[in-house]
Amino acid sequence: MSSMVAALLPSNPTATPNHRCALLSLRRRLTAAVRFSHCPVASASFTRASRSDWQALCAILSSKSAAAAAALGSSSDKPSNSPVDPSAAEPDHGEATNHRLPSSINSTSAIVKSVVFSAAAGGVDLAPTPNLPRPLSIADLSPAPMHGSRLRVAYQGVPGAYSEAAAGKAYPNCEPIPCDQFEVAFQAVELWIADRAVLPVENSLGGSIHRNYDLLLRHRLHIVGEVQLPVHHCLLALPGVRKEYLTRVMSHPQALAQCELTLTRLGLNVTRESFDDTAGAAEYVANNGLRDTAAIASARAAELYGLQVVADGIQDDSSNVTRFVMLAREPIIPRTDRPFKTSIVFAQDREGTSVLFKVLSAFAFRDISLTKIESRPHRHRPIRLVDDANVGTAQHFEYMFHVDFQASMAEPRAQNALAEIQEFTSFLRVLGSYPMDMTPWSTSSSPTPPPSSSPSL
Repeated sequence: MSSMVAALLPSNPTATPNHRCALLSLRRRLTAAVRFSHCPVASASFTRASRSDWQALCAILSSKSAAAAAALGSSSDKPSNSPVDPSAAEPDHGEATNHRLPSSINSTSAIVKSVVFSAAAGGVDLAPTPNLPRPLSIADLSPAPMHGSRLRVAYQGVPGAYSEAAAGKAYPNCEPIPCDQFEVAFQAVELWIADRAVLPVENSLGGSIHRNYDLLLRHRLHIVGEVQLPVHHCLLALPGVRKEYLTRVMSHPQALAQCELTLTRLGLNVTRESFDDTAGAAEYVANNGLRDTAAIASARAAELYGLQVVADGIQDDSSNVTRFVMLAREPIIPRTDRPFKTSIVFAQDREGTSVLFKVLSAFAFRDISLTKIESRPHRHRPIRLVDDANVGTAQHFEYMFHVDFQASMAEPRAQNALAEIQEFTSFLRVLGSYPMDMTPWSTSSSPTPPPSSSPSL
């Protein structure tokens, strides 16, 4: 405020007496007001009583400065080649419309306008507000995808993996982001590098993928959907290689197990070698030019890495399906207008008995169907001691139970079931309540992802 008061004093001697008197009078009143405002007792009364006078003075000075600026603009419209009158160098004190506007009045007008705007806004601090930088928010790190933009979906593997096809089925026209490990895909979503993650949790032949179930507990992501993808394995090799010359087959351990009988039926005397993922094995064979090695992967991997399909559809069971879950940072709002599935995990109370039976009863009494139940050893408390009078102290594993049931958390029966379960469990967490994948699939087609009927969540 003091700097603004000092700026109101015109330093240009060419200013008219009218402007000098107005500015000096305004400066006296502002100086008195500032001194008065520094008194702690009178600061409140200054804010209430002097604001109206202050705004009126500022408005008067602003209007006079605007009129002077308009007069200066009209004089500048004259042709520049007109003869200059020497007497015009001295201002005519009798006319207020034919003088040059002092530079101090220009700066004063800018300050007054900013102060009048601040006072009109109702703020107590009447000093001009500087243009400070805006604090960085989390939205600046990775803005949420706008309508029509492509979602960034993380998956484990390299291009051509089945997880990439599942990501394309779950989110058509998405931007897939390959990750070398499952945990990297979790971290990519948590760090806003990706918007979603699509990861496998179970296969119809190989069973559950326990690594991802453990990561679901370690991270705070939410399941927002599921997608089921038929798996169509192919035996891939370099162009011109015949299967009789193969001595080694590389692929993911589950892919090797799912094609074990077919490899034997083909008469291949080959060694099995595990790799991180199916498409990664195909890439390794192509990049290193291994003519004695084949890979088990998808037909899309053969197209991407320039390999030929030696044998098509070599999975032992034609109904080979992998279930993927879609993960996001925030849960979705459960609904009741379509089939929903809910995934939970709980741990039994150390002092309780028949906890699993009570959990199953809570669902059975409310006619809720279970689609999956599986136990995993408790990571922090793996051993439970039980006193037995006959054989002494016994040691048992402490388990975490993963349960999927067909009901939405928007339904009262599901809410009541979880409320009952929470009474006799030491830990309960809802991993997500999400729409079920009702998309039909064909066992004879390769996993080229069709458009999903489930909404992009």
